[in-house]
Amino acid sequence: MSRSRRDLVWIPTFAVLVAFAVPWPLWGVDRVVAGLPVWIWWHVAWLGLCAALFSLFVRSGAWERGMGLRPETGAEAGPGSESGPALGGDRP
Repeated sequence: MSRSRRDLVWIPTFAVLVAFAVPWPLWGVDRVVAGLPVWIWWHVAWLGLCAALFSLFVRSGAWERGMGLRPETGAEAGPGSESGPALGGDRP
């Protein structure tokens, strides 16, 4: 299975997100901002960044391609189209 270059960009992106999920630069810092330690604010901001990037990842279609699915396009996909998974779950 070949991957496009734009899909390969996501691998280092997620590696960086994992590497900096732990607030390494803030170890030993006892500073408090708005009643909470700075490292908690780091996590809040980091989780927001992760959510935004994951949303972009899914919208780009990389999720479907990575799972081996073909993303549907508006012109090809209709109610009777067989190009993608059926909506509504399994049918008896």
